[in-house]
Amino acid sequence: MDLHAPLGQERKSKNRDKGGVKLSTVSSVLAVLMLSGLSAWTALSPAGLRTAAPIGLTPTPPEAKDIAGIETDRSPTEGPAGIARSGPNDGAVIRRTTTADGNVVTTFSPNARQGPVVIGSNSIQDPRLAGQPNEDLIEMTDAGGLPTVSASGLRPVDFYARPWSGARGTRIAIVIGGIGLSQTGSQKAVRELPEDITLAFAATGNSLQRWMQEARRKGHEIVLQVPMEPFDYPATDPGRGTLLADKATASNIANLHQAMAQISNYTGIMNYMGARFLADDKAMDPVMRDIAKRGLMFLDDGSTARSLSGDFAKAIGFPHAYADVMIDGQVDRQAILAKLDELERIARRNGQAIGVGAAFDETIAAVTEWRNEAVARGIEFVGVSALANENSP
Repeated sequence: MDLHAPLGQERKSKNRDKGGVKLSTVSSVLAVLMLSGLSAWTALSPAGLRTAAPIGLTPTPPEAKDIAGIETDRSPTEGPAGIARSGPNDGAVIRRTTTADGNVVTTFSPNARQGPVVIGSNSIQDPRLAGQPNEDLIEMTDAGGLPTVSASGLRPVDFYARPWSGARGTRIAIVIGGIGLSQTGSQKAVRELPEDITLAFAATGNSLQRWMQEARRKGHEIVLQVPMEPFDYPATDPGRGTLLADKATASNIANLHQAMAQISNYTGIMNYMGARFLADDKAMDPVMRDIAKRGLMFLDDGSTARSLSGDFAKAIGFPHAYADVMIDGQVDRQAILAKLDELERIARRNGQAIGVGAAFDETIAAVTEWRNEAVARGIEFVGVSALANENSP
């Protein structure tokens, strides 16, 4: 290198053969040709470089086998004529067994609900479709569409439940009833109450389908209030279709089904009044059995200590919950806030608590205000079905 040459420029060699070609140039050309040939051979060769298989985001579980070693299919199937197909995410077990004579026997059995219904569970309704019923969970009858357990064992209490975190902290469910009895009250409750407040729809109300769809789209869990006989009936009348202790079973079941058919997408039944009816074991038995077989929970508003609903839930085996506090027995803001504070004390002592009230303006305003403060204190508000006891028969 000539140190006196301008930067980046080298002087030509005085000994260069003007008519020749540099050896380094020939070597470079040969190297390029060899690399090009190798690349072409690699691309065309069947034993060339392999592309790695894509990584699946969802692991495929191993096939389950029963105790006899027969494969178990957990995929949804089409049931016999007249039986609705199971949904793709219902969590039920569908077992097919081949008998000795070659016939295939299909057995549907529900999975017991283990622990809480948590956010992300495949057994709950897609929020985008929350205003629409799952056709697998509806039985068409003369009274209309009634809730039912699907062919594969999915229950309305599970599918329509509001998801929650699954954390074992302090949990509260608040149920605001009477939706449908007053248009202004219903509108105010549905649109102003936080979405984690459960709404109870009165079976005797108006525009229930419209309010149900709006409430579900917003994220509320809902239950259905069925009128039941109080001790001073008919002086105090819960409304048309009231279940009466002295009525024939067929009449009460007909009234129950008429109430059930008013809306869909609810997780359970809640009594509206009913102190006398809830204390009569003969009247209660067929009603509780019908609720149980339809995959619903029963929410007892706690207004009477003589209620037998919990006893029936344990004996028959279905989800059941008791309300701990009536928050608006006195319709006054300060009185309601005091009851809500009492509800919080119960929840912190027991880990959970349920409060019930009605869609009064004062109740809606007080619950909204108090709930926001309670969340800041670390309380989780859940749908009422999350606090139900899962009884086994």
